[in-house]
Amino acid sequence: MGFAVKDALTGEEIQSGLRAVIKDGLASQAMGTLTGGVFLVAFALKLGASNTTIGLLAAIPPLAQLIQIPSIYLVEKYRVRRAITMYAAASSRVFWLLIALIPFLFPHQASLTLVLVAIALNAGFAAVGNSSWNSWMRDLVPQDRLGAFFSKRMTLTTALGIALSLAAGVYIDHWKKLFPGYELRGYSILFFLGFLAGILGVYFISTIPEPAMPAKGKSTRIFKLILQPFTDANFKNLIMFLGSWNFAVNLAAPFFTVYMLKRLELDMSFIIAFAVLSQLTSFAFLRIWGRFSDRFSNKSVLRVSGPLFMLCILAWTFTTMPEKYILTIPLLVAIHIFTGISTAGVTLASGNIGLKLAPKGKATAYLAANSLVNSLAAGIAPVLGGRFADFFAGRELSLTVKWLSPGGELIIPTLNFQQWDFFFFFAFLIGFYSIHRLAMVKEIGEVEEKIVVRELISEVRRGMRNISTVGGLRYMVYFPFLIVKYLKKGQPT
Repeated sequence: MGFAVKDALTGEEIQSGLRAVIKDGLASQAMGTLTGGVFLVAFALKLGASNTTIGLLAAIPPLAQLIQIPSIYLVEKYRVRRAITMYAAASSRVFWLLIALIPFLFPHQASLTLVLVAIALNAGFAAVGNSSWNSWMRDLVPQDRLGAFFSKRMTLTTALGIALSLAAGVYIDHWKKLFPGYELRGYSILFFLGFLAGILGVYFISTIPEPAMPAKGKSTRIFKLILQPFTDANFKNLIMFLGSWNFAVNLAAPFFTVYMLKRLELDMSFIIAFAVLSQLTSFAFLRIWGRFSDRFSNKSVLRVSGPLFMLCILAWTFTTMPEKYILTIPLLVAIHIFTGISTAGVTLASGNIGLKLAPKGKATAYLAANSLVNSLAAGIAPVLGGRFADFFAGRELSLTVKWLSPGGELIIPTLNFQQWDFFFFFAFLIGFYSIHRLAMVKEIGEVEEKIVVRELISEVRRGMRNISTVGGLRYMVYFPFLIVKYLKKGQPT
């Protein structure tokens, strides 16, 4: 592994590295947008995937993160994180090429099995790279700029994701009209473009400088390294929070697309539009949450964005009463708006809080242990969700208010749970338990959630006033060009 590391990086090298980190983020976002989410689920459903298969597709990536355990040994032995990350990423991303070729080269009956195998290998190699990447970023990004830098990165990648989602959605709709008998091949083209974007990301990874890891201490067995974070009371509380949180989210989230396609019978264009709406609101709030995480704390951000996300999951159970009704679409719009707001805060703060609380020099083991628990939770949950969907398929729970009078009767449905609704509700309950676990985590700078809420409302009001001005409208028009502007200036923060 001939990749040089330096005991100390210059300011210019750090700046150059941060720019490359963002460029890799953009390439990875392009790959993820074109190969995952709605498009992968729709591709699997076209191949005849059941609820259990969809659950397995969602479970494989987090379960593959268990490979981070032997990855720690790899990092500690070779201590060249750039090489490990680069080779692992390249090996992982090549499997999108295989998935893209499945409709062309393999019989239909074998396709789903091949997709599952390819996703497993893709996720396995990616997990090897994630372990070294997390440790590498812990030492590369200045600690006082974690929130600002990663919110900037997420803002740019979200902007790109929005543009690509819209373009890909329009492309799929046109492809279906032009080639109605060849829908699978339309998805294959998306996956191939995602593969090309992923390989471009590997190049950007190769250009990021690497600071040397702290000197080796006394040799420690790998399982002892993994157990170290569990002797740290504060970090153990963080692991318990993130584990229960990931279980709750992954019990429900993988099935939102299936729910809209099957239960609500929405067109793909509607689903893409909702996804873009969620991304737009996430984009708008990333900088706000980034400032709050630096100004207050990551925990303070999570205590506001976390409960909001869980309420959005609960709201899915009211989109049918018992079937689609006049408020279904307005409710879906509201759900996706508030999901975008809360997701921006949860994603940013949950990632940063682990980086912040992991002791310097022990980040690899601490973050891997955290990822281990999260992966188990996030991997088991969608499999259970798929089984729940099948179990509750023939079951229903409803409550109605009935008014009888001499002139007739009035029946108002107040609650109706069918199939997916049951585990959406279970996810909501488990999510609020996780918020209770978050209260036990200690982080410097944390404040009460009412302060964050007050500041958030103030920021929203200020933003609305800006939008109402000519200058604000002009800024909104400029939004699609933010990425080009960034790349031209070359400023990471």
